[in-house]
Amino acid sequence: MHRICNAFWQIVKTTSIPPLRVSPELRKQAEAVLEDGETLSGFVLEALNKNIEHRRARQEFIARGLASAARAKKSGKYVSADVVLKKLARKLSRAKQR
Repeated sequence: MHRICNAFWQIVKTTSIPPLRVSPELRKQAEAVLEDGETLSGFVLEALNKNIEHRRARQEFIARGLASAARAKKSGKYVSADVVLKKLARKLSRAKQR
């Protein structure tokens, strides 16, 4: 006798995003760049996901920068912009040589 356990197959509830009112021109532009088999809904969903990820990354970047500035202020140890730029230029030069 075999039993099939479907405990891992939970029903995922979904919700919708409020409808967007756009100009006919913007809709035409969006439809013009759709790839084969891609729907406008799929395009909008992908754009939404990418924008969310971009904003999270930006927020994390800002948080790291602010934390770094707070540590520098607390310790009194700073590195001048000229020193940082010179180090970056050397790294870039080495990377281009490879």
